[in-house]
Amino acid sequence: MMKKDSFKTFMGDLPKNIFSGFVVSLIALPLGFGLALASGAPPISGIIAAVVGGVMVAILGGSNVTITGPGNGLVVVILGAITTLGTIPGTSEIDMQQGFLYTLAAIVVSGIIMIILGFLRLGSLGDFFPASAIQGMLAAIGIGIFAKQIHVMLGNTNAKGSIIDLLIQTPQGIINYVTSDNTSMFWAGSLGIICLLIMIFYSKIRNKYFQLIPAPMWIVMLSVGLYYYFDMFSANEYPIDKSLLISLPDDVISNFAFPDFGKVFELDFIGAVISITLIASIESLLSIKAVDKLDPLKRRSNVNKDIRALGLATVVSGFLGGLNVVTVIARSSVNVNNKGSNRSANFFHATFLVAFILLFASELRKIPLPALAAILVYTGYKLASPENIKKTFKIGKEQLLIFLITLLTTISTSLITGILVGIISTFVIHVIINKDIFLFLTNLFKPNVLMFKEDDKYYVSVKNFASFLNYTKLKSKLDQIPENEDVIIDFSLCEFVDHSVMENLNNYIESFTRKGGHFEVIGLDNHNAGSEHPFAMRKNSLKEKTTKSGSLVLTKRQKSLQNIASELSWEYNPTINLEEVTEIPQYGYFKTRQIKKVANVLSNKNCELFDVEFHEGELIAKQIVKSTMLYIDLEKKTPNFTLDKEGIFEYLYHFAGFHDIAIENHPDFSKRFYLQGNDKEGIKNFFSDDLVLFFESNKYYHIEGNSNGLLIMGRERLAGVKEIKALADYGIRLKSLLAS
Repeated sequence: MMKKDSFKTFMGDLPKNIFSGFVVSLIALPLGFGLALASGAPPISGIIAAVVGGVMVAILGGSNVTITGPGNGLVVVILGAITTLGTIPGTSEIDMQQGFLYTLAAIVVSGIIMIILGFLRLGSLGDFFPASAIQGMLAAIGIGIFAKQIHVMLGNTNAKGSIIDLLIQTPQGIINYVTSDNTSMFWAGSLGIICLLIMIFYSKIRNKYFQLIPAPMWIVMLSVGLYYYFDMFSANEYPIDKSLLISLPDDVISNFAFPDFGKVFELDFIGAVISITLIASIESLLSIKAVDKLDPLKRRSNVNKDIRALGLATVVSGFLGGLNVVTVIARSSVNVNNKGSNRSANFFHATFLVAFILLFASELRKIPLPALAAILVYTGYKLASPENIKKTFKIGKEQLLIFLITLLTTISTSLITGILVGIISTFVIHVIINKDIFLFLTNLFKPNVLMFKEDDKYYVSVKNFASFLNYTKLKSKLDQIPENEDVIIDFSLCEFVDHSVMENLNNYIESFTRKGGHFEVIGLDNHNAGSEHPFAMRKNSLKEKTTKSGSLVLTKRQKSLQNIASELSWEYNPTINLEEVTEIPQYGYFKTRQIKKVANVLSNKNCELFDVEFHEGELIAKQIVKSTMLYIDLEKKTPNFTLDKEGIFEYLYHFAGFHDIAIENHPDFSKRFYLQGNDKEGIKNFFSDDLVLFFESNKYYHIEGNSNGLLIMGRERLAGVKEIKALADYGIRLKSLLAS
């Protein structure tokens, strides 16, 4: 029955996926050409990657609405591989065609490695890289694309040098365009600038008919239309030189390039393979994670299966003369926005690309390179946008430092060196912030995540530290929890939580919220934050958390407690002096436990709900415990007693001489609860029929009474926001009952 329903759903969604595939192909066509040309490869190689990836990943992949093809991140890597492998020994000359054939071999080997990584279930490796270091690497890639393509956009295809050299040459390139007497260069550069303006202002034109055609396809139509204008209506010849037009083979099918494995054992080749694999894997993993958040059906991709499919598609693409196949976020976003609902949209996008190449090859040859370069200049700018730097700075100064170190290292050296330096610098900065290298070295390989299910929710406790170094331990636990469940993750025993972990946890919060679950992070109230940003790193500190302006910084949980207090018309105090706590230490529960701190106090005239931190045991047996409790002042003499749910330990107490106090006419209560105290008659008088009924019909709590009032607590851990609301409501109703 399910198979019939799935098939019916598939067929019902087929028209939407065909249309979405068509729209995506309109973007993928010019981008495929542009990315290939920017990589120093034949333009058809980008289309081959998109077609092979679209077909194979649609059939074998583990994602749902992703689109595959050549990626932005690999432009700099592929170009570097072609120029390095194509350098003629003993000279400074470069054979780009031969370098491309060697690079195809590196692409094939890279694909094989990705297949192996998928089978080894190493898709989670993408979580090992620090978020700010990845942002710095992507920005460096964007600057590299911009530096090369800005010259092509202005009609100069001969600019050469490193990324820094090309950036330095940019002002002179602009001057050359303005002052040049070369008509072809002027027309090509002018067209490139117009196309760049289309990319910039496309989103600001809110006409629904204009928006039906993506900006890159408008550029293609303008470029081809300009050619036909001069060919059919103008007396003048087409002003742009043929060397600046796309070069496609006359017979595309019979002109595949094949890889050359002649340098497979050389260090340059191995370095190229590592770079290609690293960037392809990171770009795909990041894109898959991002696209899952866009999926309207809230499905989660099988990352390892997708990596295997991408690897196999890369192998086939490389053998046919195509570039790497990766998951791409921009085209995937377009797919989702156009109601693509399954992998068939990826397949149809590839089908339409084949149709364009076979039916409109002659028109595609009329597209000038500067028009495609304009698309890439805009893409490069978006990757390295100053807005990204502002966002990173808002998270924390240390994140901006990591970002800049990675960016500058990548630009001046290589992508591998850049990301390695980014990882090392992140670790060093974490050590400096914590002033304790042993926190990381002694706890890195220790289990630090405890997960269990209690009542109807999952509870996850993290201790020592949580950073990009050990995040996979936490992720493996969280991925086991269905997203429609309630989860509390507690960092109260954790000394340090880094930005990457905070950002990833936010993804879980969004995912659980979409699926109807509840994901709550607690235990960060004692942690200082690098900024007020929700993704800022957190360091445990008993000092009050304040900003530079002196205002108290509240965590998300504390803000929720503040809202609860407002709803109840109670007062909220995030910090309190221990000297002000007088009633709590008098309870028997704290006879063998020493209170260290009381915080997050919600109070009215007769009730106080608070977090308490205490320790039990001494020396090597000393253990820090944090819990949430409720104190009720009854304003009348109350007998000393403790009330717990009857359990195995309470049952054993009978054999040790401790006897449960039975309440007359309530045998079920005596079976379910363990009631103990010295003043038996006073306790029996206190436990009226209404009070017994209240305890029987509500959630179980540990309750302790003395002459001052009642102390109520759940489990020996911090409570989540939902649990605090429930505890406050419990206390209000209990107080009302006892006051009547």
